[in-house]
Formats: sequence, structure tokens, C-alpha cells
Amino acid sequence: MGSKLSVDKSVHVVIVGGGFAGIEAASQLKSNEIPFVLVDVKDAFHHNVAALRASVESGFARKTFISYEESFQDSFKQGRVVGINLQNQTVILESNEEIHFTHLIIATGSDGPFPGKFNKIATKENAIQMYEDLVKEVQKAKRVVVVGGGSAGVEMAAEVKTDYPEKEVTLIHSKVALADVELQPCVRQTVKEILLKKGVRLVLGQRVSNLDELTLNMVRENMELHLDKDTEVITSDLILCCTGLKINSSCYINAFGDKVASNGALKVNDYLQVEGFNNIYAVGDCADLTEPKMAYTAGLHAEIAVSNIINSLMEKPLKAYKTGPVTMLISLGRNDGVGQFNGVYMGGFFVTLAKSKHMFVSKSWNKMGQKMPK
Repeated sequence: MGSKLSVDKSVHVVIVGGGFAGIEAASQLKSNEIPFVLVDVKDAFHHNVAALRASVESGFARKTFISYEESFQDSFKQGRVVGINLQNQTVILESNEEIHFTHLIIATGSDGPFPGKFNKIATKENAIQMYEDLVKEVQKAKRVVVVGGGSAGVEMAAEVKTDYPEKEVTLIHSKVALADVELQPCVRQTVKEILLKKGVRLVLGQRVSNLDELTLNMVRENMELHLDKDTEVITSDLILCCTGLKINSSCYINAFGDKVASNGALKVNDYLQVEGFNNIYAVGDCADLTEPKMAYTAGLHAEIAVSNIINSLMEKPLKAYKTGPVTMLISLGRNDGVGQFNGVYMGGFFVTLAKSKHMFVSKSWNKMGQKMPK
């Protein structure tokens, strides 16, 4: 990788989705001078690893959105892909424009509630302002409830309690154990202990039965949350939802039929090619792989996909992707965290240095070849 390749002028790679996998693929293709176009609904990459920090710390959101056009110039196209014509080898935009491909990388990722995810059609400035508006709501609220105790939920609760220790913060989770099931029990237990030490109230093994009736992300005094297994009513001024992630499959679900798994992800072979197609790759959250959905692994997928496009053009053997031991770091405010690296437990000192202080934001700015604002 990195040396200039001599490729047929007809070669044209289309990347659908500009998340962590999408920008990794675009960067690799750019460095190898392979013609490509990256398509995304937004005009800026969202470093959503830091989205929860941006929800509580004023000014931080500006570090989490990075212009695609500044990095990729004419190789970026803003638009929503609504379909894929496999026979004609084109992706179809909402505007009815069609973009031809010889190779396709599908990196549509997953969607979920704001603030953890941001998949709206919006300008970079409007997106930043939405996070700044939420910061003000957090500042106003005396009682905050976080719904969902996966990695996003525990990080959200910790961010609020770290910056505003005087606030009453409650985390409600449908399961008894916190964080992701792929993590070691000792890591999940440490997450619980840190949250309790910070003063977060934990309501575990219960769901909010009336969440659809409540206002999210805006202060409404004395909102009542009802639980499915308890008569207790929890009162809150601000509700932040961190549940309900789903694969973004709408643009490809009709094209691939039985190649789409029950969860909406695309079935892939060892080389991350969509089953039955040697020129179409699925990477990141939309690849049907038994591993946690993370920015780190999405980048690894993209590297494999681009390597295999290059290898196929040069008639070299393809590289297989192998899932390894789980690596996941959970930030619990800027001063604490826990996780595991290649299956080995990592305590607060390491996780704070590696992730919690800066949330990897500089890494994405470097990847995009731009200077991060101070």
C-alpha cells in the first residue's frame, strides 16, 4: 500500500457511507491514486466516538465534524443513496443521479438516536449547533435520566456526572450487567463500580414502558418515566436515549435479497466481499460479522477491502479478514475508564491516557489530512 499503481482508466470505486470505514477506504484509495467517489448524506465526517463528550462540553462538537470536501475534493459527493442497480453497476441517489462503479464498498454503518448518532442531512455548522444546543439543555437540567446501559449509555451517564457532579443522574438499563456482552465480566463489573462511585443511580433489569410518550434531549420539568417491572416512577428534567441501534440497510436491502442477514447486515465471505459478488465489499457495521461494532474494526475492514481491490486489479491473492480477541475501551468521563485490549483487562490509568482524555479526535483529523481546531 502507498506506492503508485498503474490502473485501467475504467476503474472507478464508489464508497457508500462516510463513517470510520468510509473515510479509511477513501484515504487508502486516494493515497494509491485509484479513482473513487465517496457518497454521504452529510457534508462532514462525524467522529461519533466523541459525540457524548460533545453533548456536555461546550465547544467540543467543533472537533468532531470534519469536512469531506476539504479532504477529498471532487472525489466527494453529498447525497443520499436510495438504491443499487447491480445489473448496470450503478448507485442511485435520491436526486435520481446515477454513479457508475467497477468496484463498490458499502459502508453505510448503523443508525440510532441523537446524540450518540448523527445521520441527518445537515450542514457541518448546523450539526455542531445541535450539539451546542444539547449542552445548554444538560446545563439547565437538575435531574438527568440516561436510557440504555450499553457502551454509549454508560459513557453518557459518566460524561454528565463528571462535568456536573451536583446533578442527579440515573441510568436505566434493561439488563442486569452493564456495557457490551462481548466484554469480560470483570470489565463490566468495573464499569458498574465506577458509575456508582461517581454517584450515578443505576436501575437495572428494567425497561421504560412509556418512553415513546416522553420528550428527549430537551428540558421538560418533572417528566415521569414508568418502569415495566416496578411501580416506582422516576422523575426527570432531561432524558437522553442511548438504545436502539440498527443497521443502515435501506439503500441495499432490495438489491441483495437473501444476501441480507436478519439484522439488515450484508453476508460476506472471508475477504469481506458480499456473497456472490467479487467486486462488491461490505465493511463496518453493515458487514455481517460476529464481533462488536466499533470504529477500530471498521477501519480494519476498509483496509482489507481496499487491499483486495488492489490485489484483484494486480491479479494477486486476496487477503482474508480474521476476527481477533475483543479490543474495546470505555471512557467514563475524561478522568476514568476501563476496557480490554486483545482480550487483556485494561484499567483506568491506561484507558484515560489512551481514550478518555481526548476521545481519539486527533486521529480522525490526521486521517483526513486536516488540522484540528483548538
